Amino acid sequence: MRIMVDGTDTFVASGGRAFDPKLPCVVFLHGAGFDHSVWALLARSFAHHGFSVLAPDLPGHGRSAGTPLSSIAALAGWTAALIDAAGVPAARLVGHSMGSLVALETAARHPDKVTALSLIATAAPMRVSDDLLNAAKANDHAAIDMMAIWGYGYQATLGGSQTPGLWMLGGGERLLEHARPGVLFADLSACNAYQDALGAAAKVTVPSIVILGSRDLMTPAKSGKAVAAAIRGCGVTIIEGAGHMLMSERPDEVLAALRA
Repeated sequence: MRIMVDGTDTFVASGGRAFDPKLPCVVFLHGAGFDHSVWALLARSFAHHGFSVLAPDLPGHGRSAGTPLSSIAALAGWTAALIDAAGVPAARLVGHSMGSLVALETAARHPDKVTALSLIATAAPMRVSDDLLNAAKANDHAAIDMMAIWGYGYQATLGGSQTPGLWMLGGGERLLEHARPGVLFADLSACNAYQDALGAAAKVTVPSIVILGSRDLMTPAKSGKAVAAAIRGCGVTIIEGAGHMLMSERPDEVLAALRA
């Protein structure tokens, strides 16, 4: 579906069912350079089991209009505006990578808009290497190659897709290739510049969980555990052998952790 958020025409997937603002709402926030499609399996499961789902393409991404927002704080404000535009009072936020920082900052800045928090492949700080930033700034395909190689666990590079015939590593590259020029650099720069994760985490009061891959090279589990430790009562799930792209590598285990 399409809705206007802060004056921007925004594409939002609803998990294959019509959005019902009377049901408990879950907002899925994607990572740098990606779009709503990374949530296809998880969003569909929630939408068909008693929840309303909002899986937006962030501004300038996928099918959404506008330009990428330049900071995690700006994306948090946009997320709060999305919840208002959907006509729901508050929502559970599920974020992956950059999306986890956006979810965290939204919960800290707009506590009345957030009912629960699920952070997948998060870290504090979420540093980005100079090589990756420079390649992304130049719109060099090397940035996509680095994201794909570092983003998937070793098992994913050999196969193992939950959908027969699909190649996770190649699929991730194709999705990043569809991003408009400058989008990946804007996203990675926002992650690299964000220094308030632990401070934001200390302000979170809603039920929270952090879900991490033991072989994540982009946001190592040690850094994710630091975020969890800063959130009062936060649960932690470590998925052994998984890398950064947990939703495609191990969707069943991620879903189980979210439902728990």
